[in-house]
Parts: sequence; C-alpha cells; structure tokens
Amino acid sequence: MTKDRPRTILLVEDNPDDALFAQRAFGRVCPEARLQLARDGEEAISYLSGKGIYGDRDRYPLPTLILLDLKLPRKSGFEVLEWRNGEPELREIPVVVLTSSDQPQDIARAEQLGVQAYHVKPVTNEELVATAKTICEAWSALG
Repeated sequence: MTKDRPRTILLVEDNPDDALFAQRAFGRVCPEARLQLARDGEEAISYLSGKGIYGDRDRYPLPTLILLDLKLPRKSGFEVLEWRNGEPELREIPVVVLTSSDQPQDIARAEQLGVQAYHVKPVTNEELVATAKTICEAWSALG
C-alpha cells in the first residue's frame, strides 16, 4: 500500500442492515478510514475498474482494503475475486471476506482465490466491533 493513497475500505455488501452495522463498527475502530459501499458484485467491479461515476478517483479512490461478502446479487463475491485476480494492478489490494457462509468449500475456494482472511459475520454488534478491530489492526500492519 502506498503512503500517499487514502486509506479507503471498499465494503461489498448487499444487505442494508449488515452494511450499516459494518459502517458503524469500522467507523468506530478505524476512524481514519474512508468507507465506500458497493451493493453487489457488478457495482464492486465497476468501482474497482473506475467505470462510470467511479472514474472520479478523488471521490472514489482505489481501496487499500476490500471487505467482500460472498453471497451477492448480479455477481457473487467469488466472481469478483476471479475478476480481480485477472487485473494485475488490483491483485495487491488485500481482500477480507466477511460473509454468512461457514461452509468449508466456500472457505477453501476463497483461500484459493487469494483472500487474506475469512470471517463469518458476527451475530452481535459487540462481536462485529471485535472483528472490525482485528481486521483494522491487520490492515494497519500492512502499511
């Protein structure tokens, strides 16, 4: 991660409640981070590729961390990961999966596609804040 790039998290989450809780938790433990939201896999790809409104990199900077749900409309989180892996300039951006799936095959596939960490969505707000803190500490250690 470059020092001159803003610390931006791209949260890819289709559930409005989960997105709101994640925004609050990460805002609490990573107040220096700028959180951007993509509501489905296609929107995430548009954001990452700078298409349409996302071409304005002052308003929509490339993220320095991607928080990715797997169960998304239009394109799944796995499809986003596969697309990202084909984009050399984006492969360096760490991806953390934050999803409801605890299925071993989903965890294995995500790891094969190069995610840095895999977290099952916590049930309580306190657990979400603790998860957010763990993710933010690891992210800060990267640079």
